[in-house]
Amino acid sequence: MPSITQSAAPCHIPADAAEEVLLGVDTHKDVHAAAVITMLGAALEGRSFPATAQGYRQLVTWARSFGVVRRAGVECTGSYGAALARHLHAEGIEVTEVNQPDKAARRRHGKTDAVDAEAAARAVLSGRATATAKTSDGPVEMLRLFKLAKGSAIKSRTQAINQLKSVLVCADSALREALASLTNPHLIKRCAALEALDATGPATAARHTLRLLARRIQHLTEEIDDLNQRIAEAVKASTPGLLDVRGVGPDSAAALLIAAGDNPERL
Repeated sequence: MPSITQSAAPCHIPADAAEEVLLGVDTHKDVHAAAVITMLGAALEGRSFPATAQGYRQLVTWARSFGVVRRAGVECTGSYGAALARHLHAEGIEVTEVNQPDKAARRRHGKTDAVDAEAAARAVLSGRATATAKTSDGPVEMLRLFKLAKGSAIKSRTQAINQLKSVLVCADSALREALASLTNPHLIKRCAALEALDATGPATAARHTLRLLARRIQHLTEEIDDLNQRIAEAVKASTPGLLDVRGVGPDSAAALLIAAGDNPERL
């Protein structure tokens, strides 16, 4: 893939005389821009790579052609750069989370992927970026994904419950009275068991809609229950004994562990 930026005279250091160099990466959805600088701050070369497993391998091989790569500054390690950060960790390279340059810096130096990649490497060299990136390769990453799915399921279930009650308010009086004064669990169970009718009209449409919404709510409840169990199991696998602490449940434990990450020693 063509280079994003090239130094005037790229210098590939022989393996037997390799010096340490720093890698910087500006991450995007499909392509990552990378840059390599020396420990004295001299820019060596910049190049882009596809955001794929093969692209990650090519990026590391290319960076190591300039010297020993022990550290890398990577933008967006919690999103577009997450997979690359895991690959770099597996290669024994320490990954530092780099925030995007502020607006003033971008006005001074311009805004291109090549400039941002080089700036990421310089942020590590200068000490401006010091936060070790989360490894996202253990039970805490599992917790994050389960919590993400649970959050959306709870939101969808709440929406479906509100819609069901809204339909019930405008439903035929006989149906509305038959379902009045029921608690949510009993109401959902009764609505899910409503029989489909062959007749047409608003009353039949209301029954059918109540039935669909109730079954959707039941399905989402099953998802949430399954995720609750998986979250509890992941917490126990990550930090045995945490759930035994008074006042700490699976959700609060998960929030604490997600904030710390799979490598809490970085804090």
